[in-house]
Amino acid sequence: MKKIVITGPESTGKSDLTNFLSNHYQCSGIAESSRGYISNLKRPYTYNDLLHIANKQIDDLEKISNKSEGLVFFDTGLIVTKIWFLEVYGQFPDWLEYGIIKHKPQLYLLCYYDLPWVFDPLRENGSDERRAYLFNRYQEEIIKLGCEYKIITGFNQERFKLAIQFIDNYLYSNVEK
Repeated sequence: MKKIVITGPESTGKSDLTNFLSNHYQCSGIAESSRGYISNLKRPYTYNDLLHIANKQIDDLEKISNKSEGLVFFDTGLIVTKIWFLEVYGQFPDWLEYGIIKHKPQLYLLCYYDLPWVFDPLRENGSDERRAYLFNRYQEEIIKLGCEYKIITGFNQERFKLAIQFIDNYLYSNVEK
């Protein structure tokens, strides 16, 4: 099983890229856990809501990990959830760090914030400064985890082609691993 996580700040095309890549490679694409959950709340989210989201992400990873082979794309991933906990609540549950390590993907595609930010009632970090800050936080966590990653830039088809190039290079250079 090869797990590839598509991550990055808000409004950087993660969901579109996940859908495109799962269609292109004819494999599973796991949607972002938080969007559906938060959009159904009739109140502001809480620390316990983030706990629920993190648990759902880990459940999804556990289910996929039981497969022995194939390729799967994840929209967002646990590192974003960890940083979300830290940025909003100043802490995160210890088990989340264990989950990040246990379910370490083979590759991260880190979406750069060169796409324009688009308003969405669920988005909280629209300024260029905030998006740059979060991009750097995600990159630091990926590096700390010791994962291979590639930065995805560009617009429209250019962004998709770059992602395919990185994934193909990764897949073909790691055939015997």
